[in-house]
Amino acid sequence: MIRICVAGATGWVGRSLAPAIVAAPDLELVGAVSRAARGKTLGEALGIPGLPLRVSGTVAEALVAETDVLIDYTNPEGVKANVLQAIDRKVRVVIGTSGLDDKDFAEIDEAARRHGVGVLAAGNFAISAVLLQHFAAIAARYMPSWEVIDYSDAGKPDAPSGTTREIVHRLSKVRAPEVAIPIGETQGSPEARGLTLNGTQIHSIRLPGYVIAAEVIFGKPNERLSLRYDGGSGAEPYVDGTLLAARRVGGFVGLRRGLDQVLDLV
Repeated sequence: MIRICVAGATGWVGRSLAPAIVAAPDLELVGAVSRAARGKTLGEALGIPGLPLRVSGTVAEALVAETDVLIDYTNPEGVKANVLQAIDRKVRVVIGTSGLDDKDFAEIDEAARRHGVGVLAAGNFAISAVLLQHFAAIAARYMPSWEVIDYSDAGKPDAPSGTTREIVHRLSKVRAPEVAIPIGETQGSPEARGLTLNGTQIHSIRLPGYVIAAEVIFGKPNERLSLRYDGGSGAEPYVDGTLLAARRVGGFVGLRRGLDQVLDLV
């Protein structure tokens, strides 16, 4: 039995994730964190009868209970501190929160290796998003130039999204894209060419009507390839991938980025 604590248990993914953990025969929900619902039972907080677990206000408070895996779906401001607290207690971590950068991940990896635990971070746990990342890395071996468009709703505070950050991180492991005119030599406003991250140009769109999407556009002379993922308004695709990550994160030490790192996609 894998004992799990969910940070962000009343959020968009967390409120679907917690009941799924309770229903799984090999998982046990031992902790739930939500500042807004602190002190309530999880059933009261979610409006679901039969969930008597008391909600904690902080990860430190929740991890007093014996825990094997912390799943974090909180916010960009608090996720790093939550993860490092869990690692210090030798608790494995699944990170579903966006907003961490390469420097943060390097620090998390060092801490995880020092304490001998695994951490799995993914910008998106939906299998379709994982496949986009995988296919994009294959395409980058044959298509020399690409840029990424990052879509999300108007209220998303961080840009680029975690999904997009993960894509460009993976692309950077293949090679750098070819750019005909260096960004700094753009005539007019270089800012119009977007953000350069891991060598890739990213254009973040934040508008009402979007949930989350990512598109990688590859180009060669006289041909173009577009790979795109679109997420819907429901959290179900993220729940299945997150539970898979919770089951697999005990199989390694250190940080791995991307759900595809524990899947057989060869």
